[in-house]
Amino acid sequence: MPTLIATPSIITAAGHPPKKIEEFIGRVNSKTDALSIARMTSPAGWVEPGQTPEFDEFTVVLRGLLKVESKTGTVEVPAGSAIITHQGEWVRYSTPHGAEYIAVCLPAFSPATVRRDS
Repeated sequence: MPTLIATPSIITAAGHPPKKIEEFIGRVNSKTDALSIARMTSPAGWVEPGQTPEFDEFTVVLRGLLKVESKTGTVEVPAGSAIITHQGEWVRYSTPHGAEYIAVCLPAFSPATVRRDS
């Protein structure tokens, strides 16, 4: 029988000012370890600490602009575009003007495996 995910769980986000994370599929909302799917609604000026995650992240920007910094440069991802960040690669996300985007992590996002900078 298929599993309906009627509503997402709201997850506390890292970074400032606070952004809204709605996890539809993942460790919290559906008890899924294989991957996570979440909608992010991020205000203008949001920035999070850098991270070296143990998962790949696939992100589709629905509106606004997502800025992704790495050790080799910075990529601006506008609405209608996507970006893939790879496990083991240092990255930092920010939204200078605000954004809404879908993030898919494989395997699922976990605070233990995101490996944020201290």
